[in-house]
Amino acid sequence: MDSIRWALIGAGDIAQKRVGPALKAEPRSRLEVIVDVSPERAKKLADQLGGCTVCDRLDTVLANPAIDAVYLATPVFLHVEQVRAALQAGKHVLCEKPLALNYEQAATIADKGSGKVKAGVAYFRRFYPKYLQAREMLATGAFGQVVLLRLAYHTWCEIKPEDPKFWRMLKAKSGGGVLSDMGCHMFDVMIGLFGLPATVFARVRTQTFAYEVEDSAVMVMRYERGPDVTASFNWNSKTWTQEFEIIGTQAKVKWHPYDSASVARTVGRNVETLELPNHANVHYPMIADFVSAVIEDRAPVVTLGEAAKTNLLLDAIYRSSAENCEVAIQELVP
Repeated sequence: MDSIRWALIGAGDIAQKRVGPALKAEPRSRLEVIVDVSPERAKKLADQLGGCTVCDRLDTVLANPAIDAVYLATPVFLHVEQVRAALQAGKHVLCEKPLALNYEQAATIADKGSGKVKAGVAYFRRFYPKYLQAREMLATGAFGQVVLLRLAYHTWCEIKPEDPKFWRMLKAKSGGGVLSDMGCHMFDVMIGLFGLPATVFARVRTQTFAYEVEDSAVMVMRYERGPDVTASFNWNSKTWTQEFEIIGTQAKVKWHPYDSASVARTVGRNVETLELPNHANVHYPMIADFVSAVIEDRAPVVTLGEAAKTNLLLDAIYRSSAENCEVAIQELVP
């Protein structure tokens, strides 16, 4: 196999802005069909991308031998069953984040997609040049002892009930609020660099909006043989920020804004600003890696099992807040 024939499942915002264009641009990929409950929306995206067929049923696509892989750009509550169905149909599958509503769900498929049929999750920030630079600095000991990680994401997210994206405010469909939406991305980066922390103490609540899900969360985490972590996530502040900071005894790096090219690297008291630009379409490197994984018969960078770790951490955060206690994360694993 030297090319992949794709079906894109879901024609919403992320499919329109990033996934569809990336599938069209990746030279070993062929976007054959777009599936959406709204044929009109699917047709609009197909026309935008230069044409492909459209369909309103996933099972029809999964039964089609001319499709090799599916990209699931669907709401979170659909992910696990759709991943399972795709794998059972012999299709490679790349799924949007987070993998599941909770760890219990994620664990049911965490060991799948490791044979000939590949499966991965769209935590695309692991392909950022600044992430790869941090991995290299950790590998070479450039930080010294890493003593603290600091994560912050603050924005204003007001979605009305009539908005098609309002499912994100319904816990049964999204799994959570700001933590499920953006926290999972930043936690995945932390896990990619340092693994899962040992414990977490958190306060999660809805302060400002009348949502079922949280609009605010703060937490302190601890690694047994690694740094402490402070983190805050808010959907209720118009003072936008997105920061990720790794602080060591010898050096630190600060990514602010996280998605920009800028990296502030400090050694002692000397501050150096580096420019490490991302791909113009940040989903493209992830899709290119997944295609290579299929062709080369290897695992993609973020497997289902790796993505399930973020669901485990999210569950620990929610439990810590509900029970007002520090939670040992591995104790949640059955």
